[in-house]
Amino acid sequence: MTAVSPLLPLIVEPDRLEAALGHPRLLIVDLCSRENYQTSHIPGAVHLEYARIVDQRPPVMGLLPDAARLADVLGALGVSSDPHVVAYDCEGGGKASRLLWTLDAIGHRHFSLLNGGLVAWIEEGHRVNGSPVTPTRNTCPIMPNQDARADKAYIRAQLGRKDLGLLDARSPGEYRGTDLRAARGGHIPGARNIEWTDALDKTNHLRLKPVEQLHAVLQAAGLTPDKEIITYCHSHHRSALWYVVLKALGYNRVRGYPGSWSDWGNDTATPIEQ
Repeated sequence: MTAVSPLLPLIVEPDRLEAALGHPRLLIVDLCSRENYQTSHIPGAVHLEYARIVDQRPPVMGLLPDAARLADVLGALGVSSDPHVVAYDCEGGGKASRLLWTLDAIGHRHFSLLNGGLVAWIEEGHRVNGSPVTPTRNTCPIMPNQDARADKAYIRAQLGRKDLGLLDARSPGEYRGTDLRAARGGHIPGARNIEWTDALDKTNHLRLKPVEQLHAVLQAAGLTPDKEIITYCHSHHRSALWYVVLKALGYNRVRGYPGSWSDWGNDTATPIEQ
């Protein structure tokens, strides 16, 4: 994923991250609630409000902010071309993965997801801190990586391709259209439903399931590494986790759909299945 040797793997375990604490290239970003951050966070972690990295244009949610806003928000966080960003949250990795997808979309190549997030970190006895960390502002370059994203026009043009896979990370009710959260319910034609929480092992501190289990789930849905996979949910929050998982599993052609069903399902001209 990167042109230089990464400081840490894409999916990093708590033990390995703790060993790297204090490294000059390491930037740890906490996407838990501010209240949670003020009580317990990984030493050295800076806090980021999730709402700052998404744009809302109702009824469409979860869009990618423009370049100027991203450069300001991420630069204020301390992101430049050099730091290796490790992101975590308290909910299973959706918010943290959305940050990592955003970094990929702007051309930043050095990042990792903390496996299990703060849940695994605390449950396994790693040290925490309650003192806020003030970021050092950097200049964050924006070099758009178009291969990381798909929009409505792109997906419509690709429908029917044999080497296209659509991964719908919403709940089964949303996928079927019985849980209506947009003007229309259902799913993008040909999409396969793998709810985002199906990637998690709830018995192991919200870590990702073992690699062989993740491969089996994807294989059963026909989402194989030879295909281009587009992940979506309602806003590309939940589906961002599958984006990172697919990258970690060696899928070379993966795109995320910002706006997702809030974009597709609120447009009466787009085709749907139920």
